[in-house]
Amino acid sequence: MTNIDLEKTMLHLPIQERAYLAQKLLESLDHPSKDELQQMWLLEAQLRAEEIDLGVVDLISAEKLEQQIQASFK
Repeated sequence: MTNIDLEKTMLHLPIQERAYLAQKLLESLDHPSKDELQQMWLLEAQLRAEEIDLGVVDLISAEKLEQQIQASFK
């Protein structure tokens, strides 16, 4: 059975079966483990803290951020 045949067959399945298969396919994709994700977020936080300490980024207040967000919707 070719991928095209498989796709046609799957698209004719009831919605619950398609949803189940979609979930299983998504789960089968490679993704980082919980520990790897924690390490990635820790590294990201450290890099951002370093940028702040070095003055590489400009910090803004929560109030200023809210104003910018509100302005973007106008």
